[in-house]
Amino acid sequence: MPFAAEYVTLTKQEHVQLKYEAKYWQSQHGRAVKRMEWQAEHDRRELLRHKTQAAQREAELRAELALAQATVRDLQQRLFGRKSEQRKHSEALAQTGAQVPGAGRPRGQRRGAPGHGRTLLPELGGREELIEIESPHCPSCGQGLADFPGTEDSEVVEIEVQVYRRVIRRRRYRPVCTCGCLPGIVTAPRPAQLIERGKFGVSVWTLVLLDKFLYGRPSHRLLADLADHGLHMAPGTLAGGLQQLAPLFKPLYEALAAKLRSQSQWHADETRWLVFVKKEDKVGYRWYLWVFHSDSVIYFVLDPSRSADVIEKALAGITCGVIICDRYSAYKKFARLHPGVLLAFCWAHQRRDFLELANSHPELSDWAMGWVDAIADLYRLNELRLQASADAQAGTQPAQPQQLALERAAPAQVALEQAVQAMAARRATELADPTLAEPATKVLHSMDAHWNGLTVFVTRPWVPMDNNAGERVIRPPVVGRKGFYGSGAEWSGQLAATMYSVLMTMKLWQLNVRTWLHAYLQACAENGGEAPADLDAFLPWHMDADRLAAMRATKPPHTGTAPAGDLDSS
Repeated sequence: MPFAAEYVTLTKQEHVQLKYEAKYWQSQHGRAVKRMEWQAEHDRRELLRHKTQAAQREAELRAELALAQATVRDLQQRLFGRKSEQRKHSEALAQTGAQVPGAGRPRGQRRGAPGHGRTLLPELGGREELIEIESPHCPSCGQGLADFPGTEDSEVVEIEVQVYRRVIRRRRYRPVCTCGCLPGIVTAPRPAQLIERGKFGVSVWTLVLLDKFLYGRPSHRLLADLADHGLHMAPGTLAGGLQQLAPLFKPLYEALAAKLRSQSQWHADETRWLVFVKKEDKVGYRWYLWVFHSDSVIYFVLDPSRSADVIEKALAGITCGVIICDRYSAYKKFARLHPGVLLAFCWAHQRRDFLELANSHPELSDWAMGWVDAIADLYRLNELRLQASADAQAGTQPAQPQQLALERAAPAQVALEQAVQAMAARRATELADPTLAEPATKVLHSMDAHWNGLTVFVTRPWVPMDNNAGERVIRPPVVGRKGFYGSGAEWSGQLAATMYSVLMTMKLWQLNVRTWLHAYLQACAENGGEAPADLDAFLPWHMDADRLAAMRATKPPHTGTAPAGDLDSS
């Protein structure tokens, strides 16, 4: 009989027990299934959470890696890359595809092109040297050679510097009269002396000041050079002499400040300067050397801080004007405190942002260089506008009416305004693009925040597009800082700021700085070692044409009588 056909007899209790157990195990199975489903869902959610966290962490690490790589590329560029921000012709050609006439030609004299010939220097003076044949005779027969009229002439430029002593002998006189007005021996007066009882004359201190503050040579190198020429000067003597000379330039420094504040447009910049003096309210030795450059004056200020208070002191009393500067916050604070002052931000700094972006993030190089080309186009249009404006004032031809020149200048202004508007629209469009990379967005946000200051030049043609003039005049202190690190005392730091101000201002007026400085120190010596009471003779904006010509002369006058051969007394 088949197993499935067999009957089993159960009691009622057994039947109930089996049904109970069946229900129990069905319930247990259901709970196990639900628990397995819950565990599966939990595991899925945990896996998703871990994947999300891993993806976020990977994105953060990739961002950190990209930033680190960008920093490395930036540092490599700063240390080993080209210092000039000017693009090579090949790079510009690759970007624009346009051939610039003459841009690919190598610098210097071209082979086969006529030169300008040897430059004659008649203003140097000369010493004649006659060269003769020791034994003028024919080498074959021994017959003597007869003189021939004239000489074969040539010139060689030489430099000969010699240190010498001015031996001053003052004549003494004995009165022979009987009136008694002149008791005793009468002696000729002492010559003018820059430093009382000082051993070194005006020419020496002229050399010292120019060598240190104009040419950036450290003092110990100057002393070594002087020692090679036979003059041994102790470092303490040099420092003490400079400390005694410092008050002579204070009236000039104050006159430069007054002239600076009388003008309405300034370039401003600042750089670090070490002053090795401990101050109670300052940590470290880092001070800051500020420069303010107007049309007539270059004025340096040394201060322990980099705050807006420095600008407040330098431009005290200023209520309106234009400051061409970078985007440093101190200038912004000064402009907030003086609503009449307008900040014109530097396009060279904005361009540098795109160049640094292209170097730090190569994947954004094409995008960044496109903006660099757009900025270059702004410079080109502004140059055309300025040229058209100059033609409008002077007229391109003598017979050209002034109104016609003004009409010719208008299209250049319109083209520039349209280019600026197009750049603003492009910036807004790209900022609205959600796919734009974060470093690029950061640069555009900076441009947007400073746009009003960047476009000051559009409606004011006399305002430059960049602060390159300010950065150029601060270069000599930077070169000096690299050579002698800074100043060892507060007075020497202030002397550096004063001398940079005075010397750079004289160069701005195209004066011969050596001639001017020698004349000023000689005037101080003749005034008993004090600054002249009337400074107009030494301030370029007060000089007449003859005085300016004299100060632009190549060679300063000698003090006393030079040794035989008309040697330079410096």
